[in-house]
Amino acid sequence: MDDKAILHRYLSTRRADLLGKLEGLSEYDVRRPLTPTGTNLLGLVKHVASVEFGYFGEVFGRPGSLELPWLADDAEPDADMWAAPGETREQIVELHRFAAAHSDATIHDLALDAPGVVPWWPDERKHVTLHQILVHMCVETAHHLGHADILRELIDGSAGQRLNDPNLSARTPEGWAVHRARIEAAAAAAEALAAND
Repeated sequence: MDDKAILHRYLSTRRADLLGKLEGLSEYDVRRPLTPTGTNLLGLVKHVASVEFGYFGEVFGRPGSLELPWLADDAEPDADMWAAPGETREQIVELHRFAAAHSDATIHDLALDAPGVVPWWPDERKHVTLHQILVHMCVETAHHLGHADILRELIDGSAGQRLNDPNLSARTPEGWAVHRARIEAAAAAAEALAAND
């Protein structure tokens, strides 16, 4: 497998994992803010789709046919990070799939060393290659997938990239509670030691 195919496979897998974080949840749960800054699952999907659409579109002179009003100059700040009441889950998931298909066409059609320009980056960094943008989007998607993983765990306790993720220890809910209590006790003990220094 060549380098482009490897990077594309990683990006495709992370995309699917991100969408998987929405499965089985109510409209409220996919939309509700779970951090002080309002981070929410559907907003993460909307953001990643929007960013990917720009990086594999405009950057390589291949703009798509969709207008994303939340990215307009006069849009409300962070409008790409949450779903307004009129935006359905289905619309945002479809946006994510549309952006992926548009990106896939760019990835397929261009060589890794194909040049692009990121107009929103500083002058000294804005000249890029498809290789750089593929790496950038793999990192960007994985970054937000990590956020989504934690949000999903806060909502219903499910963790990992997918059901039966081999990267997680096999514990029962009771086993996780014991593990968490042990970590909490260690944190409290470390705090007590630091206070005595």
